[in-house]
Amino acid sequence: MKSSRLVSILLLLQTRGRLTAAQLAEELEVSVRTVYRDVEALSAAGVPLYGDAGHAGGYRLLDGYRTRLTGLTTEEAEALFLAGVPGPAAELGLGAVLAAAQLKVRAALPHELREHADRISGRFHLDAPGWYADADATPYLPAVADAVWNSRVLHVRYRRWREPTDVERRLEPYALALKAGRWYVVAGPGPRTFRVDQILELKSPEEEFTRPDDFDLTAYWTRYQRDFHDRLHRAEAVVRIAPGADPGGLMGRAVEDDGRTEADGWTRVTVPIESVDRAHDDFLRLGTAIEVLEPPELRARLGATVAELARRYAPRT
Repeated sequence: MKSSRLVSILLLLQTRGRLTAAQLAEELEVSVRTVYRDVEALSAAGVPLYGDAGHAGGYRLLDGYRTRLTGLTTEEAEALFLAGVPGPAAELGLGAVLAAAQLKVRAALPHELREHADRISGRFHLDAPGWYADADATPYLPAVADAVWNSRVLHVRYRRWREPTDVERRLEPYALALKAGRWYVVAGPGPRTFRVDQILELKSPEEEFTRPDDFDLTAYWTRYQRDFHDRLHRAEAVVRIAPGADPGGLMGRAVEDDGRTEADGWTRVTVPIESVDRAHDDFLRLGTAIEVLEPPELRARLGATVAELARRYAPRT
């Protein structure tokens, strides 16, 4: 563990510049005292590492010092090549750059790690979009990505789902996110989330903005997804699921967490639903493996559909 931690300190200083002992301790999840000992070990090994005292102090490497040591474990090398998704990189205009970067990293890896990386590339392929939907047209994605990278303001004409559908927006793009094959731009003020494929026109007036120092993309996206699902599922339905049925999704998790098995073997559970219309379509796919008890309007709607299907498929005389 200590050798791995020493490599981590070296790489952190190499990539980030000056760091205090407290910052290193937080990154490595160790005590400050441990950092002091590790720094002494690096210095004893001949690493040109210096410590400056004072408010603006910290540890740093001698200017120009670079190590060839990657510090990659087998698992890290595998994950690196697994994470290199060629489709999204190409959409961002970085396909050739990604290929060149992977080639350089592969050449620098020891033989054993190179074999593991090649095995990953030959055995796993990530394809984010679903089977039954055409890929979204995102002609402005490279321009949006450039604005994100260079902190440039965008003026867009954007299509939203409610009236008025086409609106003008001034965006300060903080980040891009890829979810289920669809690109989203997180932009201020707010911030708010916009689908890149719904941008109808785009202009970049060369105006720069200052990205908030406290913006955390991972924290924002986690919160955004949670809020989205909370807004989406605002109603509930009480259902019974047949023995052996696998409803999957939210209903499947609800059955596992809160389902109550009744005397006839069916499981009663309360599940979140988006709307009566959406639940009607979702529940129909389970056929005779589900019985809806509440709400009454959903039960009546399904009953009417089943009656119509019975009439439609009744034997012809």
